[in-house]
Amino acid sequence: MIDIQGLSKHFDKVVAVDGISFKVNKGEVFGLLGENGAGKTTTLRMLATMLTPTSGTAKMAGFDIINEPEKVRGSIGILFGGESGLYDRLTAEENIAYFGELNDMDRNRIKERIKELAKVFNMEDYLSRRAGKLSKGMRQKVAFARAIIHDPDIMLLDEPTSGLDVSAIRDVHEFIKRCKSEGKTVIFSSHSMDEVEKLCDRVGVIHKGRLVATGTLDEIKSQYGDSDLENIFIRLVGGKSES
Repeated sequence: MIDIQGLSKHFDKVVAVDGISFKVNKGEVFGLLGENGAGKTTTLRMLATMLTPTSGTAKMAGFDIINEPEKVRGSIGILFGGESGLYDRLTAEENIAYFGELNDMDRNRIKERIKELAKVFNMEDYLSRRAGKLSKGMRQKVAFARAIIHDPDIMLLDEPTSGLDVSAIRDVHEFIKRCKSEGKTVIFSSHSMDEVEKLCDRVGVIHKGRLVATGTLDEIKSQYGDSDLENIFIRLVGGKSES
C-alpha cells in the first residue's frame, strides 16, 4: 500500500531526510517515532506531495508521488498537528463539503458522506454552526470528517495529538482505530511512546533524517534486549533531542 524507496530531502546544505526506505501494508498502523527535527514531518509532507523529494520516491496506493501526484492526493487523507485548520467563517458542514469538492466528489455523494460521518462522530447538532464558534473538541471531529470525506485508502497523521487535552487525545486514538477497522493504511508521527505502543502494528524510529530501526514492537524490543520502548528510543537517538 505504501512503498518508500530511498526518499531524501535537502534544504540548501541541511539534510532533513536521508535516503529512508520502508513499506507499510494495507490496513496497518505504522508509527513514525522521532525527536523534534528528526525528519518526521518532512517525510509525511513528501508522501502527501506537499514537498518534492530531492531524490528517491514512494508509491501510495500504487501511485508514484513524483509522477502521479494528483492520483496520490485522491488516495490520501491528511491531518497535521493539533490545529484543525478549519475555515472559521464556514459552517462545519461547509468545511467538510469543501474538501469533498476538492476531491472531485459528486455533490449528492458529499451530502451522503456528511450524513454518515455526522452520525459516526456524533456531530449532527452542530453541523450548521460556524467553525469559529465550535469548541476545540468539536473542531477536531470536523477535521476528522473532512480528512476522510472522500473515503481515502491511506491516512497521514503528523503528531495529531499535539497540544490536545486528554479527551481530545482519546478522540484521535479512536479515530485511528476506526481507520484501521475500515482497512485504511495509517502512518502517524508521534513523540509519545504510550500511544505508539497502544496503536501501532509496526514502528520506525527516525533520527537526524535516517531510519535507525523498524519492525513490530516485539521485534524491536527483542533486537535491543529491552522491554521498555522509551529506553530503546533514547539509545537509538543518543539521548538528545534536535530543536
